[in-house]
Amino acid sequence: MKAKFIINPSSGKQLLQKKLDRIIGNLILEGTLNHIDVLILKKKGDAYESVKALKKDEYDYVVAVGGDGTVNEVINGIMIGKNKIPLAILPAGTVNDFANYLQIPTDVWGFCNMLKKNQKKKVDVGKIGDRYFINVLAGGILTDVGYKVSSNVKTWLGKYAYYVEGMKEIPKQMFKSIKLSMETEECLGEEDTFMFIISNTPMVGGFKRLAPKAKIDDGMLDICIIKKSDIPEFIGLFFQAMKGEHIYHPKVVYLQSSKIRLECKDYTKVNLDIDGEEGGALPATIEVIPKVLEVFTP
Repeated sequence: MKAKFIINPSSGKQLLQKKLDRIIGNLILEGTLNHIDVLILKKKGDAYESVKALKKDEYDYVVAVGGDGTVNEVINGIMIGKNKIPLAILPAGTVNDFANYLQIPTDVWGFCNMLKKNQKKKVDVGKIGDRYFINVLAGGILTDVGYKVSSNVKTWLGKYAYYVEGMKEIPKQMFKSIKLSMETEECLGEEDTFMFIISNTPMVGGFKRLAPKAKIDDGMLDICIIKKSDIPEFIGLFFQAMKGEHIYHPKVVYLQSSKIRLECKDYTKVNLDIDGEEGGALPATIEVIPKVLEVFTP
């Protein structure tokens, strides 16, 4: 079997990169793979361009070594390149929401055994315009926190760097809201909104149950809209979200749909976050493509 490793050397705490020689050596020695090509990423877009150019059956699978942004690039390369190459993820980022949801192992033997078992699952992929996402699309307050945290702080604090920055940003952003228009097959409405999250898995931003009803293979996206609130309410929602209980709060709209149209009715520019990366702005139509991607699972 033949695989291509796409490696982001600057992801997360950079600790997992040190295991790569052992992982690759083990895969070759055990005969799980007989050929491995490696691409070390130098700049944003390298993973996308490399994977998009691959031909069908050129490799048995691609291994994305990095965080959510690296995985997003690889998935876009697979989808836009239409090469249908299965994906394995070696999580090395700050949060790794999608990989953590699938309980992908990060130790040498656990990861090698997963590839050796060759067990895959067909999962849904979200689509917005000509871009794809595997885990989450979001907009509104706090969704830009990931861009404000320095790489050094993320290296030392991991996902907690986002929580610290988020708590600092709450007082600054509490006066910002979006006149959000939402249209799905099931409903049409407007809300004065702080933030919205459209997710493919329950795990978002390190919260294990931010979209507690989400499944990666149900042909649906889970939509969580946080209405405009005062600071005590919003902080209370923050702590309820840790247990997945926020979806029952009167300031939260939670629903599932295969397609949603979002617009900002007061013409404020609303930037979008796609799998932790900057991703355009509203208006936007977001939909799900069911069971289109094969992913290795333990």
